[in-house]
Amino acid sequence: MMKLLAKSTAVASALLLQTTVSAQENEATVDAYAAGYKAAFTCSAIFNAAKTLPQINSHEFTGIYPLVAEKVKDLGTPRVDMGNKRVSVSYTTDMPPRVAQWRPHLGCVQLPVGATVEEMSGNLPMLPDNFADTNPRADNGAPWTNWPEIDAPTGNAALDTALNKAFTRGAYGSHARTSAVIIATPDTIIAEHYLDGFTPTTSQRTWSVAKSIAASVIGAASHQGIIDIKSNKLMPEWSRPGDPRGKITLENLLHMGSGLDSNRAGNRTDRLYIGGGLVTDTSTRSAVEATAGTRWKYANNDTLLAIRHLRAVMNNDAAYLAFPYKSLLHKIGMDHTVLETDWEGNFVMSSQVWTTSRDLLRLGLLYMNDGVWNGERILPEGWAKYVSTPAPVEPAKSADRPTRGYGAQWWLYPDFPGVPSDAYAALGNRGQILMIIPSKNLMIVRRGYDHAGGPGFDMPAFAADVIKALESQ
Repeated sequence: MMKLLAKSTAVASALLLQTTVSAQENEATVDAYAAGYKAAFTCSAIFNAAKTLPQINSHEFTGIYPLVAEKVKDLGTPRVDMGNKRVSVSYTTDMPPRVAQWRPHLGCVQLPVGATVEEMSGNLPMLPDNFADTNPRADNGAPWTNWPEIDAPTGNAALDTALNKAFTRGAYGSHARTSAVIIATPDTIIAEHYLDGFTPTTSQRTWSVAKSIAASVIGAASHQGIIDIKSNKLMPEWSRPGDPRGKITLENLLHMGSGLDSNRAGNRTDRLYIGGGLVTDTSTRSAVEATAGTRWKYANNDTLLAIRHLRAVMNNDAAYLAFPYKSLLHKIGMDHTVLETDWEGNFVMSSQVWTTSRDLLRLGLLYMNDGVWNGERILPEGWAKYVSTPAPVEPAKSADRPTRGYGAQWWLYPDFPGVPSDAYAALGNRGQILMIIPSKNLMIVRRGYDHAGGPGFDMPAFAADVIKALESQ
């Protein structure tokens, strides 16, 4: 009995030690993630958006992802190298600091955990400095010519009430924090309001609004005949005979229907987003857990894989990095939009895009015009209808409340009171929204810093109030 007890005690001690070591390893990883988060957001907010450190602390680091929130707060002031456009954040004496490096047109890239500037700074993906004269540039509001005075009353009492509510904490969601709203038709700017300290050239991270931008890049490539959305020849990593991932089509990815394994939520890609990892470290290595096209699961990796496919097909890294700008963004005046990459040069277009509210409105106008800009077709005919048509398999419906549907990297609103059923939207974390309502000839952009853990901005309620106000005028 004593021997059995001693053996049990030894096993328990060994398990405790193993658990403790694992916990320490996890803690070290989270520490590195927190430092990466602080370096990346500081870098992007300074060099993409020209924000000050107090603004960054107030906006970028409040109400954030709970895993790193307290650690980010405790890390202290980042080291900002304005000359080299680089941010470093130290987090332990045992490892190099986490580093984010800005590059013209491609924004900030995180170096991997453990890497040093000396080892990597000369090997990061770049576009030439003279690729395009976009940073910085004044925004004259084109193609619209009637921009109202910023924050001016509209003269429509009901609409002004809705706009004031949008900037009032708690009015459209207890955790909502609005930074910008623009309401427009293709011909007229109805209202443009900003949080104090923001201007038309102040960019924010789009978070998952980037997915809808990614779908637009895919659309441009499809229009040019570079890719075929029905193709299942997607990844070089999946090309071995018999690999079941070879059955996944690009369309499956656009519909969030890949059937690939991902974490429970599907939208947690921490190793890539804040750990300095690569798209090819994670996205291309997932295994199949459901037949493609039979299950809807929101997953960052599906978007990342779609853009990874574009790189594989183009097989020219310089052309790949330039393509979104030359074929889409700069054609429609999205000159303040920066698409960031990992350190291997893969666009992280599931989230890591920085842009202004006016740039998002231009994207909305492109869709209102069915992919045509100033007489030039940029997206395939019918692409707006394609992305706003329900996917073969959609999110599960709720029995007691309206539920958003899903098209091709855009969200749908089939049964929300006061919102026309043809409304569709690009949505991102912390309340980044571009809503397009074709039947009302209306577009609404809302940006924010909604806090995690509670009700964010209620866009359907706001849209319904805006529509009602406009129709009552």
